[in-house]
Amino acid sequence: MENWALPEINLDLCDRCGDCVEKCPTQSVEMGPQGPFFARALDCTYCAVCETVCPQGAITCAYEIVWDMED
Repeated sequence: MENWALPEINLDLCDRCGDCVEKCPTQSVEMGPQGPFFARALDCTYCAVCETVCPQGAITCAYEIVWDMED
């Protein structure tokens, strides 16, 4: 899994609203005492929903998945 990555959560920006936990389609994210974390990292599909719903911009998906649509 050398090319494997997760979205990054900046806990300094996070206000612990829980939107990322609530909206994660694979339920990979949970809320801990310090803030959200990937409790089931292997279940994360890197869909970027967490990044999209975070009102504080605390979640960043460093990579963009692009599908090659050949004719």
